[in-house]
Amino acid sequence: MNSIQSLSNLATTVAPTNTTSDVEKSSSAFGDMLKNMVSETNKSQAIGDNAVANLEAGNAEHLHEVMIAVEEAEMSLKMLVQVRNKALAAYEEIMRMQI
Repeated sequence: MNSIQSLSNLATTVAPTNTTSDVEKSSSAFGDMLKNMVSETNKSQAIGDNAVANLEAGNAEHLHEVMIAVEEAEMSLKMLVQVRNKALAAYEEIMRMQI
């Protein structure tokens, strides 16, 4: 009887007290990564738009700086679209799995 009680005491001391699972942590981290990626893409798009507006107004000093800003915005948008496509493909693959 004492050995059973000691095992139950051991189980309560060994059991993790953390209520979030690894899956919840990783999904939260993935969600945060996506939010950061969207906000960074939005920032680069705004910088590119401002650079073009400055060029049109005649306030841009160098054309190559404007082109670099526009290309960075385009590349970040392409990257975001590809991440979305891969996530969507992974979701569709999971939905096709049979249980």
